[in-house]
Amino acid sequence: MRAVPLRLHPGDDLRAALGEALARHGAAAGFVLQGIGSLSVAQLRYAGRPEASTVGGDLEILSLAGSLAPQGAHLHMAVADAQGRVLGGHVCAGCIVRTTAEVLLALLPGQVFGREFDAATGFAELSIAASDPGRTPD
Repeated sequence: MRAVPLRLHPGDDLRAALGEALARHGAAAGFVLQGIGSLSVAQLRYAGRPEASTVGGDLEILSLAGSLAPQGAHLHMAVADAQGRVLGGHVCAGCIVRTTAEVLLALLPGQVFGREFDAATGFAELSIAASDPGRTPD
């Protein structure tokens, strides 16, 4: 595992920036171990809902975690608004950094993550493979 700390800047799209970081480091598998910071807008998809909900205003990222694959990310986040109310859900495109986001990535050499449709769940779920075909994933 290779740890990569990131600092995202005002105006960055959180989800897009994490995907770009994975590509920039030439990795095919990664995890967001933790993230904190602030957003001006969050796009969160709540459990059982088909579309994202927009949460605006000054938001603090309380936690951020998930997996990163070249085909996309699966991220969950909890945010607090200016009154301290906490909301959380699946991170969608359009979560915009307000002042900063500090994220710790774990890149996994030797692993390839993908997303494959799973008929049982109805979603593109994580697939795991070894980057060396002669090696099996741990």
